Amino acid sequence: MHTVVVLALDGVLAFDLSTPVEVFGRARLPDGRTAYRVCVCAPADEVDAGVLTIRAPWGLDALAGADTIVVPGLADPTAPVPEDALRALRAAAEGGTRIASICVGAFTLAAAGLLDGLRATTHWAAAKELSRWYPRLDVDADVLFVDNGRILTSAGAAAGLDLCLHMIRQDHGSAVAADAARVAVMPLERDGGQAQYIVHEQPGADGSSLEPLLRWMEENAHRKLTLDDIATRATMSARTLNRRFREQTGATPLQWLRRSRIRRAQRLLETTGHSVERIASEVGFGSPTSFRDLFKRLVGTSPRDYRRTFGGSPAR
Repeated sequence: MHTVVVLALDGVLAFDLSTPVEVFGRARLPDGRTAYRVCVCAPADEVDAGVLTIRAPWGLDALAGADTIVVPGLADPTAPVPEDALRALRAAAEGGTRIASICVGAFTLAAAGLLDGLRATTHWAAAKELSRWYPRLDVDADVLFVDNGRILTSAGAAAGLDLCLHMIRQDHGSAVAADAARVAVMPLERDGGQAQYIVHEQPGADGSSLEPLLRWMEENAHRKLTLDDIATRATMSARTLNRRFREQTGATPLQWLRRSRIRRAQRLLETTGHSVERIASEVGFGSPTSFRDLFKRLVGTSPRDYRRTFGGSPAR
């Protein structure tokens, strides 16, 4: 039987830990047999999981007998990981064991050197920190999970469900995975990626020379603004404006304007029953098609599916 070992370290996030335990533990083969043997191991008998303490039945030696290892996230993902746990993960990887992380568990895999040179993901709020700590990684904050073959990573919290179902489908096929998804009251595949959950912060008013201009652009995003219009408002040349925008926002003025329009569209999709065509017009798009295309590219899902996920009244 395929053995899944979940690694519990001090500071483990209980949700991340319980996800593989429940999803793999409840998976059944077509004849009703259990699909996986699930174990929880730890470097010590007891593990601090914040509001509760966990007693792990197995030690780190259980990792050597695993077919799949799942590494949950930690409350402080940059906290030092016990060296014996890192050694055990490296040894398992060298032996060909499939190793997956949930949420910020990617930091633990990175600390073990298992993500060097690979594409990986983590919770969108921790993606920049993961890139900063481990610059050899190619961090993709837009997806729900990344499968590199033997090394897999997932985005925040519920994306661990997506990853576990993906691995079940790899192991036993779509029928077994679909049954596990029904047990978890979870779609086997979710539309879009992690990008639809990201809140893109605007630059603050802490002395930023562009802050008044950004506020004006936000208020006038529905208008057909050109680069020259924005430069005139800022009383600077288009070239200087582009340079300052890149320095302070990481984008060009027109890129920032498009994102501003999409942010407003997200709010309207969440809080109104306006049609997609009306929202496209209200936020400054001349064509509903161009609005849908840009929304899909930046958010990772369609306006209609975004509304289905995040609320709002039925469109009229």
